[in-house]
Amino acid sequence: MSSRSKNGLNLIKVLYFYLILVVRKMTINSKVVSGLACSLCVAIVSSAFGQPDDEYDSPDGYSGASEYVEPPATDLFDTSYESELLYGTHQLITDSLRSGEGYFSADGNRIIFQSEVPGENPFYQIFLRDLKNGKTELVSPGVGLTTCPWVHPKLNRIMFSSTHEDPEALLKQAEAIRIRESGIDRPYGWDYDGHYEIYQANADGTDMINLTNSAGYDAEGSYSSDGSKILFASNRYAYSRLLSQAEQALFEDDSSYFMDLYIMDADGSNVHQLTHSPGYDGGPFFSPDDTQVVWRRFNPDGNSAEIWTMDIDGGNQRQLTAESMVAWGPYFHPSGDYIIYSSNVLGHANFELFVIDPLGAKAPIRVTNTEGTDILPVFSPDGNKLAWSTTRTSDGTSQIHMGDWDHQRALELLDLR
Repeated sequence: MSSRSKNGLNLIKVLYFYLILVVRKMTINSKVVSGLACSLCVAIVSSAFGQPDDEYDSPDGYSGASEYVEPPATDLFDTSYESELLYGTHQLITDSLRSGEGYFSADGNRIIFQSEVPGENPFYQIFLRDLKNGKTELVSPGVGLTTCPWVHPKLNRIMFSSTHEDPEALLKQAEAIRIRESGIDRPYGWDYDGHYEIYQANADGTDMINLTNSAGYDAEGSYSSDGSKILFASNRYAYSRLLSQAEQALFEDDSSYFMDLYIMDADGSNVHQLTHSPGYDGGPFFSPDDTQVVWRRFNPDGNSAEIWTMDIDGGNQRQLTAESMVAWGPYFHPSGDYIIYSSNVLGHANFELFVIDPLGAKAPIRVTNTEGTDILPVFSPDGNKLAWSTTRTSDGTSQIHMGDWDHQRALELLDLR
């Protein structure tokens, strides 16, 4: 690349970072923001070095999508099919203060999930539950923050993210308890703690191995169907080099801005970065045949997120939704015929479940309408059950629920039969 092009690209990056930082502090419509950003980039490219060099590869992102989709009409979401798609819905986890993000084992007999129980740790820990007899075991260290668990397809190992090796883990627990007991009301926000690492262990939590060993947030891991690969999200890039002043300001405002997707071998080796996009790329899962990845991508301003798919090498990125709200938590049905996800397209605090075809060619179908927040849906391996986190509880706390799923009806509603 010519020095003239490099200078122009550096100028773009600096001004773009500053623009996003300013936008984060303002309440501007996301479409206006996108227009401003695009106009700015076009103007700088033209003035700085004319046409881009052939050897310059644009970072992936909205401009790198293979196809755009038009925003759906609001009335498409007015009808819910919960009574036709879900049967026998019940609260699965009843012995915790709160629970969420549960994933089935490959044989469908167990579910691994995060939960807070009474005690000295106010943060989520990881539990493994036998769905036949209800026996539940703690499988994480019990110290620090934990999240994003998974059972290896061969059933003998588990994976989760944890900060238990953080030297200040116990101090952070004590501070969280102090704040809770003081009655101080703090708005919910996910903690992108830089001490999060991805660990693999025996099914009972023993023989724990750190797979990532990298500064920064390493979490949101999931196995391929044969257990040979792991997808995960990380902002390690921001920890691995000296940030510019603008980048440092962005990082301090929201470290998730630098989150990208990675893939590695199940032993933690052969790490490869899949996305290189400003804004939060996270929550990746393999398609049933392991050829694609589905995930959520936040706009650089952090105000909205959409559902995307790509090949497992990072190519052929495709945007499926265009709701200009927050669509997240996507998960493939085992058939590969459609994807379920959560979105607040009906209202800022009203997250409901939707299904969409893998190409985003058809209008999404609304699944839930029961009062409460419905998020993080996952199918059982046979595709006949759905588990998800919801606040449709008597006290409004988040707990994992499960119900029987009608796959054939979903195909009919999506016009995929």
